[in-house]
Amino acid sequence: MSTTPTPDPAAAPTPGPSTPPGPSTTPAPPAHRPPRTGGDLVIESLAALGADTVFGLPGQHALGLFDALRRAPGLRYVGLRTENNAGFAADAYARTTHRVAPLLVSTGPGALLTLPALQEAAAGSAAVLALGSQVPVAGLGGGRHGYLHELADQAAAFRGVVKSVHTVRTASQIPSAVAAAWESAVSVPHGPVWLEIPQDVLLAPVDVPPVVELPLQVREVAPRREVIVEAARRLGEARRPVILAGGGVVRAGAEAELLALAERLRAPVATTFGGKGAFPWEHPLSLQSWLEDRHTTDFLEDADTLLVVGSGLGELSSNYHTFRPRGRVVQIEADLGKLESNHAALGIHADARAALAALLAEVPPGRPAGAPAADGPEAAVAALLARVRDRLDGQGLAAEREILAAVRAALPDDAVSCWDMTILAYWAWSAFDARRPNALHSAQGAGGLGYGFPAALGAAVADPGRPVLAVSGDGGAMYSLAELATARQYDLPVTWLIVDDGGYGILREYMTDAFGATTAEATELTRPDFVALAGSFGVPAVRTTPERLGADLAAALAAPGPSVVVLPARLRMFAPTHLTA
Repeated sequence: MSTTPTPDPAAAPTPGPSTPPGPSTTPAPPAHRPPRTGGDLVIESLAALGADTVFGLPGQHALGLFDALRRAPGLRYVGLRTENNAGFAADAYARTTHRVAPLLVSTGPGALLTLPALQEAAAGSAAVLALGSQVPVAGLGGGRHGYLHELADQAAAFRGVVKSVHTVRTASQIPSAVAAAWESAVSVPHGPVWLEIPQDVLLAPVDVPPVVELPLQVREVAPRREVIVEAARRLGEARRPVILAGGGVVRAGAEAELLALAERLRAPVATTFGGKGAFPWEHPLSLQSWLEDRHTTDFLEDADTLLVVGSGLGELSSNYHTFRPRGRVVQIEADLGKLESNHAALGIHADARAALAALLAEVPPGRPAGAPAADGPEAAVAALLARVRDRLDGQGLAAEREILAAVRAALPDDAVSCWDMTILAYWAWSAFDARRPNALHSAQGAGGLGYGFPAALGAAVADPGRPVLAVSGDGGAMYSLAELATARQYDLPVTWLIVDDGGYGILREYMTDAFGATTAEATELTRPDFVALAGSFGVPAVRTTPERLGADLAAALAAPGPSVVVLPARLRMFAPTHLTA
């Protein structure tokens, strides 16, 4: 039992004429300030590198991180309801801002649930710094100590997915490890990284000064002059030059250089699905994005010199690997692993903006117009797009085209849209005018379901002053319904269009095309009442029709905060390789 000593009255000062009664002038004891920990070092390091927003979800081993986050008033935390969705939100934040998006998660299940999102970030070159906790240092590499969430080698799960893996074992390693992971994520080619720190290192007090600044050596990939000179010669001499612009153009911010080079060469430009917005959609030289079309594939194949910028010519960009160039290919690619990975080319390992600027300096200005206008490249582009329209006209797809047009008309020009793996998104890849670069994002890199809505939340966090559209099918929407709570909690201006066709629509089409029938138990789904469900989260929702879609979407996008628009409709895909007579 403890007792409190009684103060001695004689020891207390007695106010006199010169000391009027009043507040004590004795300084108050300092407020209790907890010791700084390894978690504080992490948060200080992120702030020193320029982070102002982090995404994530707490867990037992990561509580040292989240406790430190509470003491960092300059760092905004956005918490989602599952780690995978937090990863998708960080992915879209990184894409829309061209910055690093920190993602804080816990050990074991929490860490592993980020893998689908990190695979998409890797495919889309999104700079996500995934920072997870680990079991205490004593359990690292063992898998036999019985710690909750323990894995024999947690980092091994990430090595085939991310750009680099970093493991910390002592507090003194934290600032340098965070800087190294950040540097890896933001160096060209951008991509996700994984950094893990043991629980006891995050919780242990540290006796070092706060982290104020961290030096970075971000790697830029500059082109070699001799290959630029040769590429400029080939392009300058080409009679039928064509350009295929990929996502690397958008990530590098090279749209102005692309436009200038295309106009100097009078070269038609097609954009990949990841490169949408890299070139003006209605420009006389724009082939748009009809890559799942045999007419477009033939046009690209017929180029005597094809310049591929910021694309590895993967499955979707090569019309499912049916593309067979008959002329020479010049390829600019920042990711060395993708350079000439699918087709032989004069390879230029470089950032798209640096390489295009170097080509502009070498290609002589005032290239002769050549053939009369009626037979020039602009006429060839117009003829190709007419053939594409004719092909679609013969497939009875007016409803699908009208729905996509209604979405485009309702969406403000400066708005961002995020698309899940659904039939309307497949249409958007080819037929949707993004109106500006870096405004349309989808999961077409890795192709996982559930991307659209959490990605839209991340894009809204990046710029809450403008509306964001998310588009999902009912199957993909089921992956993300919990994030309606996130949208409401942060009052994010995201309108979620759910196209409800009663199942996994694209898989239904694939199975029917391949096997003549579907496995109904696999493709057909029982769904909730999406309107009522959204209302239970306090999110306004409306059920619409194709005729009312444009007006309902426009109203939802104009209203503050989140909203849901449900369109019951069974859409069809266009036949990508069908040739009309």
